[in-house]
Amino acid sequence: MAPMSDAEIIKTLIDRSHPEQVRFLAELVRVPSDNPPGDCAAHAQRAAVLLEDLGFTVERHIVPESEVRAQGMISATNLIVRRRFGAGPTVALNAHGDVVPPGEGWTADPYGAQIRDGIMYGRGVAVSKSDFATYAFALKALEESGVALHGTVELHFTYDEEAGGLIGPGWLLEHELTRPDFVISAGFAYNVVVAHNGCLHLEVRLEGRSAHAARPDTGVDALEAATQLLSSLYTLRRTYSSIRSKVPGIEHPTLVVGLIQGGINTNVVPDVVTMRIDRRIIPEEDPQAVESALRAHIEKLCRSMPGIHLALRRILLAQPFRPMPGQERLVAIIQRYGESIMGESIAANGVPMYTDARLYSAKGIPTVLYGAGPHSLLEANGHRADEKLSLEDLRRATQVVALTVAELLS
Repeated sequence: MAPMSDAEIIKTLIDRSHPEQVRFLAELVRVPSDNPPGDCAAHAQRAAVLLEDLGFTVERHIVPESEVRAQGMISATNLIVRRRFGAGPTVALNAHGDVVPPGEGWTADPYGAQIRDGIMYGRGVAVSKSDFATYAFALKALEESGVALHGTVELHFTYDEEAGGLIGPGWLLEHELTRPDFVISAGFAYNVVVAHNGCLHLEVRLEGRSAHAARPDTGVDALEAATQLLSSLYTLRRTYSSIRSKVPGIEHPTLVVGLIQGGINTNVVPDVVTMRIDRRIIPEEDPQAVESALRAHIEKLCRSMPGIHLALRRILLAQPFRPMPGQERLVAIIQRYGESIMGESIAANGVPMYTDARLYSAKGIPTVLYGAGPHSLLEANGHRADEKLSLEDLRRATQVVALTVAELLS
């Protein structure tokens, strides 16, 4: 019998450890890490222990409370695992452990990690606790394979992607705790993501004057002002369809008013209404110019409303993730192994959301998104009820990532 190739050795090790990998992922899903509220220290501690049980040395980097609170969170600990195989480039594998709250409509316990017909259900099982398992077990297979590698693999497991990433990957880079040569960041589909939108979150506060509902003429109705502003914003967003991106997978800018709060009681003229706007920024747009234009639009309308005081506050301005030189090498390797293992063509495209990947790319590091997932985020029920992951997709994606890293460090 001919000896196995390096690739066959790595794939065989991943196959053998797959039951353990499934148990590892289930443990991560069972520990809540909803953001908001963003109290994620307990999940980071559990993840660190599980990683140590695999034989890894885990660095725990606790983000100071003041910085965590500034991001609207309660606690965050960033985890780094470093495995040096010798002189050569550093490949970082980044995934986030914070997740959106479950919401309604589940047919399974969001924290139960229930498995039905080879599919695991749970909040974060696809976005992106799955890639804690993908990346950890890819590295485990590389260690056990004995394949000659030249360079370093780092696992970056962070906890503020749902709040923008600034105290996750942004914090690690700012404090010079890492400087990788390549980054693979958490994915959610078979395709390789090479670009994504940026995002502006803007809070609008409209202040009027309260009054008894029997004498509304003595007050200034902040809710009435808000309805005028809403109508104007929805008219504005219809114009965005004419601003087209050239990146496959990304169409045009979008705008959503995702949160509105206000009023005192049924029989009181509302004195204050706040709303939060989500404006997605395509790669071709300048984020600062987008923010300036939206602020100007809101300010102009509110100046025409007597008695209304306007306050605007930026919550987040996330830069778009744009295609960059050096990325093509990552794409080519992942596509080659992905097509071989998945048995189908693997596309390289953009997505209309935003992720932590932009923070590495902004430092000039070739970066892509790739990890465990089905053909689309919608198919995985990402950010929706009954979020799910095929465990076969987890196994195969782990093989793709391990072989990609092995080639980068060959």
